[in-house]
Amino acid sequence: MTDGTAQIPETTAGPYRVLARKYRPGTFAALIGQEPMVRTLKNAIDSGRLAHAFVLTGVRGVGKTTTARLIARALNCVGADGKGGPTVDPCGVCRQCLAIAESRHVDVIEMDAASRTGIDDIREIIDGVRYAPGDARYKIYIIDEVHMLSKQAFNGLLKTLEEPPAHVKFIFATTEIRKVPITVLSRCQRFDLRRIETATLKQHFASLAALESVEIDDDALAMIARAADGSVRDGLSLMDQAISHGAGKVDAAQVRDMLGLADRARVLDLFEAVMGGDIRTGLANVREQYNAGADPAAIIEDLLGVTHWLTQMKLAPEASTDGLPEAERKFGEKIVGGLTMPSLTRAWQMLLKGLEETRAAPAPISAAEMVLIRLAYAADLPSPADLIRKLQGASAPAVSAAPATAPAAPPPSGGNGGASAVSQGGSARAEPMPQADLQPQASGLPQPRTFLDIVALAVEQKEGVLEAHLIDNVHLVRFQPGRIELRPGNRAPPDLIGKLSQRLHEWTGVRWVVTVSRESGEPTLREQRQAAERQRQDEVNEHPLVKAALRAFPGAQVTSIIDTAAAEAAPMEADAVIDADSDELGELDL
Repeated sequence: MTDGTAQIPETTAGPYRVLARKYRPGTFAALIGQEPMVRTLKNAIDSGRLAHAFVLTGVRGVGKTTTARLIARALNCVGADGKGGPTVDPCGVCRQCLAIAESRHVDVIEMDAASRTGIDDIREIIDGVRYAPGDARYKIYIIDEVHMLSKQAFNGLLKTLEEPPAHVKFIFATTEIRKVPITVLSRCQRFDLRRIETATLKQHFASLAALESVEIDDDALAMIARAADGSVRDGLSLMDQAISHGAGKVDAAQVRDMLGLADRARVLDLFEAVMGGDIRTGLANVREQYNAGADPAAIIEDLLGVTHWLTQMKLAPEASTDGLPEAERKFGEKIVGGLTMPSLTRAWQMLLKGLEETRAAPAPISAAEMVLIRLAYAADLPSPADLIRKLQGASAPAVSAAPATAPAAPPPSGGNGGASAVSQGGSARAEPMPQADLQPQASGLPQPRTFLDIVALAVEQKEGVLEAHLIDNVHLVRFQPGRIELRPGNRAPPDLIGKLSQRLHEWTGVRWVVTVSRESGEPTLREQRQAAERQRQDEVNEHPLVKAALRAFPGAQVTSIIDTAAAEAAPMEADAVIDADSDELGELDL
């Protein structure tokens, strides 16, 4: 696509017009950064496959309304000789093109849905589409910010939108495409206008500055392009302001003062000082920037940008240094070697959280300084994995490790099925129930050998309610194949015993005698699991490496216990899990 030098000013006479209006694109060739959309439109016009409705979406200032007007001109242009047809290159001199460009064409109706949201406004459109255009090839309705129409207005538009007359085209523009009903979107050809890249914006603004005979430094243009955040209109508004601020000559310092930005070199020095733990230099640096007019939140945002850039540089050095000034490239090469991915990700998380605090704080500069203090002290801390390696190297001879599965508590003397339940249910991962080793009989039906086998059989048969009651609400007193004695808990339903006997008969083909006992029996399976988990937690907490880690990180807690055998199948990051010579340790909550 061509740059800004191909743009056609709306007018060169009369009162001053802001740059965003003066250099509004007059042709598709003058649109920057929207090549896919222009190519699709060109192919559609050339082949005669024109949709009856278009929806243009994108962030503010990327050219949605401008594109809608260009489409209107492309569809209605008759050429300089008055004999042309629809074209992606409207002539700009025929009666139709001039009238549309000056927003006075009787058959191109623009409506702002932000101020006209009701069904009555849509009725005007419904009534108008019945009449043929008075002067143009197509009657075109442009509805800006269409997402702000009411529900009734959308419903009123649907039938006309689905089957409009051949002489009518609809063009919708919106910044909130998700708020447009899917029933409307499905009837439109959608174009997503992209954010304009910073490099493209900088080049565009430089060409317009040349047309305006204004001197602007490259650094100043880069700042304006970054602040525009992909929006041409926002960037041109900032450029207008910068030209007025600099009285015809704009440098980086003026733009920095105007935008309240931090000095890029100072930001890099600040990042280096903070990540190196030199908080005195860092606080002096940020205070100098604040006194010079920098916004504390903008300083934190710039530090986030530096963190992201250095992370990219560590992962893909070639891509992250393209187009960078030499000084910044050398800085990145110097500092990135001493930074690890854990330290960069930790810095990102702390700065991101600190940005919210800075914006919400009554004294933003104080909040920003506290964020930097936390970051500087965190930069000196070793990662949990490094700390464990140091502790392992300095620790005494290894003691016996915690067993992979905590030993089961001995069952009460009343039963013989609970021991199996405790030993298999005592794992930290108590849910779901383990599959039992059921032995089928000659008929092929399973034969439970323990109480836990019965629970597993309930799981297999998808008897979720019965399974829950067997785990939570019954105490096993005695068990032998074909006969069970239970003590139901207070929450057990009255028909639980009869239902269990009936289900066992159906599942096994054998009659089971299930009786109620007054003996206390064993704890419920849930209680046995919880007791085993507490025992396992106590054993892990007594491990010397865990004790050392908890002393090194005051306030940390062991929140979960992970089998290293299972972790080998699904490895976790070393910074999150404390793993010591196949011992079973916990995950620290810092």
